[in-house]
Amino acid sequence: MNWQEHIVSDKGVLLGKPTIKGTRLSVDHILSLFAQGWTEEKVLENYPRLTKEALQAVFSYVYEGMQDGLIMPTLKKSS
Repeated sequence: MNWQEHIVSDKGVLLGKPTIKGTRLSVDHILSLFAQGWTEEKVLENYPRLTKEALQAVFSYVYEGMQDGLIMPTLKKSS
């Protein structure tokens, strides 16, 4: 998956947050929907301009960021 075809950053849109191309939907907003328990079907139904490929690009973008060390998990300290 080439996420660059679907995820863009433009200083004039949401202060440069990564968004899905052609929308004002940020990557973090899409991730928050899934974190809240939304299904792929519910996301696509509520945002008809999105495609399955765009949703897959969101996860590819985050995965690549994790691989590059740009996103690190928060670990709880043991007591």
